[in-house]
Amino acid sequence: MASDELTGRDTLVGMSKGMRRLTVAALVLAALNLRPAVTSLGPVLQEVRDSLAMSGTVAGLLTSIPAACFAVVGSAAPRLARRYGPSGALAVGGLVLASGLALRPLVADTALFVSLSAFALAGIAIANVLLPAVVKQRFPDQVGAMTGLYSMALNAGASSAAAVTVPLTEAFGGDWRYGLGAWAALAVTAVPPWLALARRRDRAAGPGAGASEQKAAAGPPLTRDPTAWALTAYFGLQAGSAYIIIGWLAQIFRDAGLSAGTAGLLFSVTSLLGVPLSFALSAVAGRLPGQSGIAAAIGVCGLAGYAGLWGAPTAAPWLWAVLLGVANCSFPLALTMIGMRGRDSSTVARLSGFVQGFGYLLSIPGPIVVGALYQHSDGWRTPLAFVMLLTLAQIGAGLLAGRDRQIG
Repeated sequence: MASDELTGRDTLVGMSKGMRRLTVAALVLAALNLRPAVTSLGPVLQEVRDSLAMSGTVAGLLTSIPAACFAVVGSAAPRLARRYGPSGALAVGGLVLASGLALRPLVADTALFVSLSAFALAGIAIANVLLPAVVKQRFPDQVGAMTGLYSMALNAGASSAAAVTVPLTEAFGGDWRYGLGAWAALAVTAVPPWLALARRRDRAAGPGAGASEQKAAAGPPLTRDPTAWALTAYFGLQAGSAYIIIGWLAQIFRDAGLSAGTAGLLFSVTSLLGVPLSFALSAVAGRLPGQSGIAAAIGVCGLAGYAGLWGAPTAAPWLWAVLLGVANCSFPLALTMIGMRGRDSSTVARLSGFVQGFGYLLSIPGPIVVGALYQHSDGWRTPLAFVMLLTLAQIGAGLLAGRDRQIG
């Protein structure tokens, strides 16, 4: 059955041009949909709260749901891929995402809204884990470039959702339900290419697919591999840093005396930089046997940005924002390293589920601790000192994770 897709039988060399184009389109469309469910909510969160009588506590819960869903559901994605093939699992994930996005604006109950948000995020979690495996299987000699391409699409989707949701809401008479629900239409467009790929793989699978599935499921325990744990630590620490930037950067600038509009523009720089940098960095990293140097350089940029915020946030705010935007490129680097460390696509699927499952769990406390330190200290110096310590730990994990090693 579709499990042959997971074992790497059909690689770039064996694919027709039509299949390559279809696969690239599927990757880009899936990546465009990996963040709008999250970034579209923030700009209209106040309207959502007012409409649903949502408490501040529940609103805070919404900000922590993505990491939790990505961790819990993502760990199950490799099993779905072994059963239905990555393309089939990704098609299911797309349908789940589209359904959640379409239904959550229709409810009038806070609990249902939160539940449907989690349902949509479950679809994203499947794609988070399986896209690196698809890249490894379909484009084994272009892991860096293809990871960069879909990382660029991910950043474009995230930025667009943050920027366009309010204008969409205003275009529909100020009703936030239309502004949020519109992103279901984009999610639907990602489903047909994966369905087409799944059907083609099913037809190509031979009678030995069952044995292939058992082989794909086998492999040494990742819990015993130090490189897998180094990747997990790096992924979790960079994700925690990204959530801290998303949740708190604008507030840091506003507390320093900058206007809300300027603070918003400075935050947008950190996101928009990821669009071109993700592709360039991943393409370069994919050509190197080891990525330790790149991980260290990105971490140093993060340290410099946080140090600038700690010492003189208004002295060079655009420079601090640019440095933190570069630091955010640790995410596509982490994805590239997952693809590079796995020996084949089935190993990459297992490794991606392991790294993202435990990594997203590791990312949850960081933003919470920063918020608590901000609440109980005088200003941002103590929280930023804590973030710089996390960044030093991230650099150490990146040095280990980036070594030229193979898992599986």
